[in-house]
Amino acid sequence: MIKEAIFHRPKNNYAYAYDNDTLHIMLQTKKDDMYSVELLFGDPYDWVDGSWQTITKPMTKSGSTSLYDYWVIAVKPEFHRMRYGFKCSDSNETLYYMEGGFFTSAPTDIANYFCFPYVNNIDVFQAPAWVKDTVWYQIFPERFGNGDPSINPEGTLPWGSTDPTPSNFFGGDFQGVINHLDHLEELGISGIYFTPIFKAYSNHKYDTIDYMEIDPQFGDKETFRRLVQACHKRGIRVMLDAVFNHSGYYFPPFQDVLTQQEESKYTNWFHLWNFPVVTEPRPNYDTFGFVPSMPKLDTENPQVKAYLLDVARYWVEEFDIDGWRLDVANEVDHAFWREFRKAVKSVKPDAYILGEIWHDSMPWLQGDQFDAVMNYPFTNSAIDFLAKDCISAQDFADSIVKVLHMYPKNVNEVAFNLLDSHDTPRILTLANGNRDRVKLLYLFQLSFIGSPCIYYGDEIGMDGGQDPGCRSCMEWDEKKQDRDLFEYVRSLLKWRRTEPVFGNHADIRFIDVNNEKNYIIYEKFNQDTCLRFIINNSLNPVEVSSDALNMATIQEWDIESDQKKEFTLGSTIHVSPLSFRIFELS
Repeated sequence: MIKEAIFHRPKNNYAYAYDNDTLHIMLQTKKDDMYSVELLFGDPYDWVDGSWQTITKPMTKSGSTSLYDYWVIAVKPEFHRMRYGFKCSDSNETLYYMEGGFFTSAPTDIANYFCFPYVNNIDVFQAPAWVKDTVWYQIFPERFGNGDPSINPEGTLPWGSTDPTPSNFFGGDFQGVINHLDHLEELGISGIYFTPIFKAYSNHKYDTIDYMEIDPQFGDKETFRRLVQACHKRGIRVMLDAVFNHSGYYFPPFQDVLTQQEESKYTNWFHLWNFPVVTEPRPNYDTFGFVPSMPKLDTENPQVKAYLLDVARYWVEEFDIDGWRLDVANEVDHAFWREFRKAVKSVKPDAYILGEIWHDSMPWLQGDQFDAVMNYPFTNSAIDFLAKDCISAQDFADSIVKVLHMYPKNVNEVAFNLLDSHDTPRILTLANGNRDRVKLLYLFQLSFIGSPCIYYGDEIGMDGGQDPGCRSCMEWDEKKQDRDLFEYVRSLLKWRRTEPVFGNHADIRFIDVNNEKNYIIYEKFNQDTCLRFIINNSLNPVEVSSDALNMATIQEWDIESDQKKEFTLGSTIHVSPLSFRIFELS
């Protein structure tokens, strides 16, 4: 037994309350090292005649990478507390793994056991329930639709008349979004994520001038109110982008600092190094990424904190928005985000709070700050395997298994799973123009656990490289749209909406991974249904052993025709190049 590979910690993703009564416990071991793992647990105060009363239950292997196996179990301790340890068995020996170390028999002193002191309901991670069934659509407002030319900023170019640049404008506005809500409803979208809409200098609006005002090029507050109401009537939620890490260059307090220097009453609003404050050749104050026009706000300052929390409450109270996406969230202090959560949830308890964090985000996902983060580890793995084909099937499976086990299950269920965005090349470009690869990406994303997001225009085959190339004007001429791709995505969203096992009401695990033939088989399952997905990521057809489908009754799902049909199992299953097959087993 490889003891040094065995790991558990009684917190975070290894031990947590899934709900008010249920604990999820996980153990990591070396791949294929254990024959079985069991959880030994009991209430610390339950003793009979000097003997501690315990229960032993088998754990289930929930996933494996090339290095590790993960074992999980859900238990409901009667009195909401427990001490516990692990009974680990390989082919040669059985050891008990405890907080106090390894033992050849279960120790009698409960001080050796791991401890979950008590399930306090207030500590249970609780994200808004509606997010589990939401499919997001990201809109870059300046490039989605020009519905009211009368408010175009000076120098606005005709829609789509040239390539996007960091500084040109095409007149996208709120009325343009309202005019095209039918498109989103037809596709099956249930949430819109807008990049910033507040008054700013740039076309991307991440350099805020006034957090309490709509940028005039998008319309006024009444138009925005009509937009939110129109979305809600169609069952579409609305999430705004909050840029609280930094302001814009023309934010009045920063302009006051530049003018008044050390005499300014706003000197403590920013992280200034010395005076005079200068922007060139490099700013002598903290910024976002050394960009002089984006000075970092001091969110520890009581005045700054009060101002931003007023902003957070205002747009929820006055316009009934449903969520905030938080830009550069990892560079803002945790104390601020805790107060932010309380402020937003006091107005709308089921508001969704989403942080932009590109790395392991467990410190922000413990129920006191964010409901979710943008799931870039998922993004990177899916793109590298299915779009670029630059990692092996096993590497892909390893990375996805890691994603599934790096956070608690109730966190994964509301993770924001994107394939691209305004910050990345579009998926068709990442796939080198191959639409079959894009279809595989959508299949995996929309059958995965979490809350998926589609970037505007991807569903009709728009392409584009890194910013600004990914920010082109939406193509509204249906003759220039890929309607086949649109219908394919629409069908996937219908299946996700109508089939719980396809969507976010099932577990997922890999069944087979084949590096040589470059295919994967994964399974979605709940207590009612089991689906097996075979994805062929190679340029050659593959024959998959029928052992992959070992159930008596099989139906094949045909996404293209939107039908299910009986399937007769032969010795092998044929899967065409860059294609897939889906089977329902019972």
